[in-house]
Amino acid sequence: MVAPALQEFLIVDGYNIIGDWPELQKLKDISLEDARDRLIEQLAEYQSFSGMKVILVFDAYYVPGLGGKYEHSRLRILYTKEKETADELIERLVIEHVGRRKLIYVATSDMTEQHVIFGKGAFRIPASELLVKVRLAKREIHQKIDEEASRKRNPFGGKMSSEMKALFEKWRRDQ
Repeated sequence: MVAPALQEFLIVDGYNIIGDWPELQKLKDISLEDARDRLIEQLAEYQSFSGMKVILVFDAYYVPGLGGKYEHSRLRILYTKEKETADELIERLVIEHVGRRKLIYVATSDMTEQHVIFGKGAFRIPASELLVKVRLAKREIHQKIDEEASRKRNPFGGKMSSEMKALFEKWRRDQ
């Protein structure tokens, strides 16, 4: 009997990440909404590539009536309830999700929050480390797309020996 695979969850403190990633910091100064949308886009792509279930949390502490959940490309986006902080919601999510066969990661650079969630059984990922992971995933995605495109351009190229390729190249150049 095969044991079920581990489920991995990544809970992201949205505004903390926006405040830490250089591209999003600059975008936030122009439009906070655009910075949020860009983060959502990047995390949806990362979720698709990594296989982790990503839950993105935004603090709506001062915005009455905004709390709730939204789906975007199968990415869960949660806004806190009125008078609830992102840290409180993240801690509650960690408690709800911690269990057997589950790994919970929380992405935030808030040191206090990192200590609290670690104490509740989650792993912490600083914002800078998440940025590295997202960039690596994006690079791997582009590499796979490029490899697939080159295979489609020359379907025989990947199946021929180097000697055979050299012979064809010689014939092509009429030498």
